[in-house]
Amino acid sequence: MSSILTNNSAMVALQTLKGINNNLAKTQVEISTGKSIGSAKDNAALWAISKVMESDVKGFNAISESLSLGESSVAVARNASESITDLLTDIKSKIVASQEENVDREKIQTDITALSDQISSIVNAAQFNGLNLLKLETDDTGTVDILSSLDRASDGTVSASNITVSKQDLSTTAGVVDATGTRTAGTGGAALALTGTAESGTITVGAPTEGLAYSIGINATDGATSAGDFADAVAFDTTLTAAAEITYVAAAGDTATDVAAGLEAAFNAYVADNGLDTAALGLVRTGAALAFTQATGDADNTVAVTLDTIAGDNAAAGGLNALANINVTTEEGATAALTAVETLIQTSIDAAAQFGSAQGRIEIQSDFISQIADSLKSGIGELVDADMEEASARLQALQVQQQLGVQALSIANQAPQQLLALFR
Repeated sequence: MSSILTNNSAMVALQTLKGINNNLAKTQVEISTGKSIGSAKDNAALWAISKVMESDVKGFNAISESLSLGESSVAVARNASESITDLLTDIKSKIVASQEENVDREKIQTDITALSDQISSIVNAAQFNGLNLLKLETDDTGTVDILSSLDRASDGTVSASNITVSKQDLSTTAGVVDATGTRTAGTGGAALALTGTAESGTITVGAPTEGLAYSIGINATDGATSAGDFADAVAFDTTLTAAAEITYVAAAGDTATDVAAGLEAAFNAYVADNGLDTAALGLVRTGAALAFTQATGDADNTVAVTLDTIAGDNAAAGGLNALANINVTTEEGATAALTAVETLIQTSIDAAAQFGSAQGRIEIQSDFISQIADSLKSGIGELVDADMEEASARLQALQVQQQLGVQALSIANQAPQQLLALFR
């Protein structure tokens, strides 16, 4: 049956042409934008995933900048540490030269002072964008966190990861112990009493507090004078509870081992400076443990050792503070300087090694961040980018279909005109 009111063929042709035009429009958008999924209406799930990945890529780009800044800061500190090591090596050579008796020690000391001043200059200048990893400031944590990654969990939560770089204090500033500070005996560790011959005992340093001074307090009681015992052998008063020489002020980031090492160095320096007998009282450190030994003595003698604390307006010493005490103008000073400079060189070498290790890790992380950002970009492309070869082929096919659809609609619209022949 034919009807002039309802043209089913035309309706079918029109719907087909509309579908072709819609597909053609979508294909043209894909070609112009390069994306098969340009908005949430195209594919909500894939669009949401791609947007999350895009935000991660932007985050990783920011992390890459953070790593570049951190790497530059650490590189400056490493180069400065290596330069300081070279200068300390030069100082050592001059100290070795001062061991001879027929040299002008005054001129050698002048050279050493000049090199020491240069080391201080390097430490002060070793900063990048205001960050100096070779100096500890007041209320400094002793570490620097460099943003290194964003970790996304399966539930969608995101947490930041950091590479922590420890500062290495290579300043030459001397430590300051408040002369009016409050000394509390035995708070740094349990008291130790050595009685008689070949006695030994250990005090373990506890968790330190920044700005607190730790001091080795010694009190010797001499029951009877005998050669070799502590009270007779040492060249200072038998009560050493107020000796500022055997002290160490805890700096930011110091561990118990750091404090113990500082006290060990202070003890050894005091012994060397005063020509004391280590057989009367010796110290050997293992980690945070300080082992004291009375190798010689008699049953009438008692040596009490305490680890005291001094609270007050203290200031931690720089890592190379002993540099200021080097004085080769005397034979005794030249001998002591040789031992001191070895410790200083090792301190600077350790610092350079720490920075070198940190810089290497930052470089590895930076490369990884670059690779993972590229992987994410590739993944996003796989999700939302249009296949241009396919889109080109589909465009040509749809253009042909569009032309045929127009012709089919034209033919369908002409069908009712055939009814006119029945009324002629």
